[in-house]
Amino acid sequence: MKDRVEALNRYCLDRSPEAIIAYVVDQFGGACTLASSLGAEDQVLTHMYCNGDVNPDIFMIDTGRLHQETYDVAQKSMDRYGFRYRVFFPQHEAVEAMVTQHGPNHFYKTVANRQDCCHVRKVAPLSRALTGYSVWMTGLRRAQSIERATMPYVEWDDRHHLIKVNPLLMWSKSDVWDYVRAQDVPVNALHNQGYPSIGCAPCTRAVLPGENDRSGRWWWEDAAKKECGLHLQSRESA
Repeated sequence: MKDRVEALNRYCLDRSPEAIIAYVVDQFGGACTLASSLGAEDQVLTHMYCNGDVNPDIFMIDTGRLHQETYDVAQKSMDRYGFRYRVFFPQHEAVEAMVTQHGPNHFYKTVANRQDCCHVRKVAPLSRALTGYSVWMTGLRRAQSIERATMPYVEWDDRHHLIKVNPLLMWSKSDVWDYVRAQDVPVNALHNQGYPSIGCAPCTRAVLPGENDRSGRWWWEDAAKKECGLHLQSRESA
């Protein structure tokens, strides 16, 4: 599999995101899926994916604590592009046990508590969403955070045992928004209210002028460690 990952990385160099998506879908067909958080990057990929000559396979994770604006853009996207998300919720037994034991806002108290909440509401559902697939695509960009600064286009996801592809890897924030405006891509209304990065409602706030885009996520924590666990893994790539 390492050879396959390296070959895909070589292909992606100097290719457009549209070309990367088309190639991955051609190579893996129905074994390929796109993960969408309904953020601007994922909306760009949704637009590219749905405009290709394919039957798009896109999933979203409903944590149970999303903003209404996130549901609104999900509906707009389905209406615009004529597809339906595969939707995954956390296991209700796990949520009930967590909230009963710790209360509804325990994630504010410690990093460990917040990571536990993210695991129950996001990471565990992701494993179910990826079951049976060979490749998943994401809207991650190197410029988004310190943790993502060295990501490759293609990597082996050893947690889920499949290939992970990041078509927008080298895009800047300006590239994303230029594309959104040029293609009239539907986006979350919160982006226009100072929310560059949008997750669960209790864990997301608008950013202040001069702040990093990720500063609105888990703002009470160390700025260098802002990941929910969906994309943390040991990396094997070219």
